[in-house]
Amino acid sequence: MWRSVASNAITFLIVAIFLVSGVVLWGQRQYTEAGPLDEAICVRVERGSNFSRVSESLAADGAITNAQIFRVGVDYSDKTTDLKAGAYLVPPHASMEQIVDIVTKGGASTCGTEVVYRVGVNALVGEVRELDPATGKFSEVAEYYPGTDAEVPAEVTRVKEMSDTRYRIALAEGVTSWQIVDSLKKVDILAGEVAAVPAEGTLAPDSYEVTKGEDRSAILGRMETLQASRVAEAWANRADDIQVSTPEEMVVLASIIEKETGIAQERPWVSSVFTNRLKQGVPLQTDPTVIYGITKGEGVLGRGLRQSELRRETPWNTYVIRGLPPTPIANPGLESLMAAVNPAQTDYMFFVADGTGGHAFAATLAEHNANVAKWRKIEAERAKSQ
Repeated sequence: MWRSVASNAITFLIVAIFLVSGVVLWGQRQYTEAGPLDEAICVRVERGSNFSRVSESLAADGAITNAQIFRVGVDYSDKTTDLKAGAYLVPPHASMEQIVDIVTKGGASTCGTEVVYRVGVNALVGEVRELDPATGKFSEVAEYYPGTDAEVPAEVTRVKEMSDTRYRIALAEGVTSWQIVDSLKKVDILAGEVAAVPAEGTLAPDSYEVTKGEDRSAILGRMETLQASRVAEAWANRADDIQVSTPEEMVVLASIIEKETGIAQERPWVSSVFTNRLKQGVPLQTDPTVIYGITKGEGVLGRGLRQSELRRETPWNTYVIRGLPPTPIANPGLESLMAAVNPAQTDYMFFVADGTGGHAFAATLAEHNANVAKWRKIEAERAKSQ
């Protein structure tokens, strides 16, 4: 009898082991196999949350099939205490294992709401944007003007109070160092004083991820490091027959190109005009340098140049001096740096606006005068229609 009982017990134990093993294998497959999501979603992990809440939220959103298996997987992976607050983009069909990695990895939030401070030539604009996970595109929620008396939308205040909001500083190509520093001072999420305005041309136009309380000088340091890298890259890839002899002169020429055109494909042509003029010893005669001589890059002139200003001698008045001005007149982007030392091979000596946002180029004064006449006609017709 006891032998029969023992035999049955052993049989039962073996069956139980197989059943448990089967359940474990099934659970492992559930944890590691592709998940049910058909479209990406944004998962928000609030500060102080835990995996129990996160698992229930993921199950409700249809990102996982079983909240309990998700939590068991977290425990088995020894990541129970690794949950990071933030907003995270979960891609379509992400497995439970992948989702755990996403929400425990930390770092900057990868989706949700962001505030972008756009440093432009004319103004600093704050823009609140929301990412649509399904399309991967941002939509604007609110806009405001930091550092002014303009009323701040309630949405901006609400977003700034959220722990997972991302922040970026976006520099437009052609902004001056003074404009950048002045704008950073107006960004109230940043900290620290700026001892001095960095030299013109040493800050890289780009988009920079920043955090609340980050030091302004540290951000400027990142901008300087990136620009130094770009200058070195452009100089290393310079053409042979160029009219600038140092990286510093390249930056000066690039800044003029940057201020003269915002159209990427025109930059080598604009560069060719200035290169040809430098080669022939002809004054560059470019208005942005004259304007810089007046403003020193501190704000916008806000009006047309006067004849007396075009005749007044300053180190930056290229109607009066020959060659390049002594300093850059703005912070050029990489494309303008590359154009400065890789000009198009043309015989162009002149260019003028053509009414489309671009320019008409000419090799002779007669051709240029004809282009100028066309432009003045366009200006006159626009003035009549206003």
